[in-house]
Parts: sequence; C-alpha cells; structure tokens
Amino acid sequence: MGFEWMNWSNPVFLWWVFLTSISAINISIWVWSHQYLRRDQSKPNISNAYAKYLIWFSAAYVFICAFRAVLPRADVQKICLFDTWFSSILIGRSVATIAELCFVIQWAIVLNSVARLVNSKPVERVSLVIVPLIIIAECFSWYSVVTTHYLGNTFEESIWAITYALICFCLIKLFAKLKGALKSAVGFSIAGCLLYILFMVTVDVPMYLHRWQLDIESNKRILSLFEGFHELNSTWIVTHDIAQWKTEIPWMSLYFSIAVWVSLALCYVPLTREELNSYRND
Repeated sequence: MGFEWMNWSNPVFLWWVFLTSISAINISIWVWSHQYLRRDQSKPNISNAYAKYLIWFSAAYVFICAFRAVLPRADVQKICLFDTWFSSILIGRSVATIAELCFVIQWAIVLNSVARLVNSKPVERVSLVIVPLIIIAECFSWYSVVTTHYLGNTFEESIWAITYALICFCLIKLFAKLKGALKSAVGFSIAGCLLYILFMVTVDVPMYLHRWQLDIESNKRILSLFEGFHELNSTWIVTHDIAQWKTEIPWMSLYFSIAVWVSLALCYVPLTREELNSYRND
C-alpha cells in the first residue's frame, strides 16, 4: 500500500494533515515557552521542589503527542496509517503511558504548589491522589491493549473522568481564593473540565462500554497475556478507511490539540509566593 491515500478527497488524509500541523505548532510553542520560562533553578519561595521541572514534563507530553499524531494508531483494534514498526502498538502504548503520567504529574505539581501557597488543605490532599489514580487507569489501559478486552478501556476512561472531577473540585476551591487574570484562567479551566467530563460520560465511556457489549454478543475470544504481548509488537493493520477511524477521530483530535495546550498552559501558572501575591483574594 503506497501513498495514493494522501489526496484532498480522502477525509482521513485531511485529518492527518490537521494532526501533523497542530503538532508542529505545539512543538514551536513549547520551544518558545522553554526560552521564555528559562530561569534560575534556585528560584526562591517555590513550595514544591518539582515545580521547576514543569516545562520538562510538558516536553514529554508535547513531543510524544506529536509522535502519536504523526503516526496515529488505535490500540485495541491495532489499526494505523503507516506500515512501520514505529506504528506498533507496543511502541505507541508505551510512550502514551509516559506522556499521560507526565501530564497528570504536571497537574499534581501545580495544584499542590498553589494549595500550599494559599493554605488549602483539601486541594493539597487531592493533589496527592490524582497520580496514583492515573497509574491505575494506565494498568487498565494495558490490560485492554494486551487482551483486546474493552472493559479495561471502560474503567480507564471512567478513572480519567473521576480524576478530572477531582481536578475540577480543586479549581473550584481555589477560585474563591484568587483574583484578576489568574482567577479568570481558573474559571475558564473549570468550564473546560466540566466539558471534558461531559464528553467522557456521554461519548467516550459509552463508546467503550458499547464495544465491550458487542464483543460479548459476538462471543469474541479474549487474548491471553502471552498472545497479547506477542501481537503488540508484531501485528498492526494499515487502513485509510474513514469507517475504521471515525470513532477515533473526535477524541484524538481533542487529545492532540486541546490537551497539549493545557500541558503548555500549566507551565505558566505562578508558583512562588511573590508571583501569587498579586492574584490572592485576601
């Protein structure tokens, strides 16, 4: 299979152009942000020792998302656009796990740092919970990828929805303690979290639940761990058929654009007492 699918009449090609273009923009923004935010590593009054590494956690997320956007694949279906080992599900799921953990670590660092500076114990406690939750979600994701059992994806996406509900709770708690531009940014983030949760509970989780139910009805055979791990590194199906991709396009498009922008935005949150004082509502 060659490159004849790369024509403007093919909606899959148009989608791929969008993904690659937005990824190039995202990398450019990260490079600029790195230069802009570069500062003394011993910056005083940062309550969280890991805050200075936010830009590097963001780098992992931005660059891995770009890699996955250029070589998109659907893990359980084992479909991809390019016939290359880099499209293998083993590679894709491995780097995705790293990226998603880096992303939630960013959230944990920011929430923990701001909570300490404004003395919000509930937010500080929640910030310690969200990373373990996503580690559990990643375990369910790997279970689904290895066995092709969609029940794991259902639990995975449900945990992501719960995690963002907790993040939304934290942002609501912080909203009353802030003012000015930062308060507006938190308000916008609350709206974004609510939209994300709505998408997850009405589109994403039901999609995987429906696929699981169809597999039950068809008596689909679930792979063993040995079979599954072997297929991860040896089996991928190249397809450019929109019918195969139509259920993946919505979440991938949002994931490789808006989610990356959130990762970049988290690097700009003021995390020192001096920076935060002008935004505190007390």
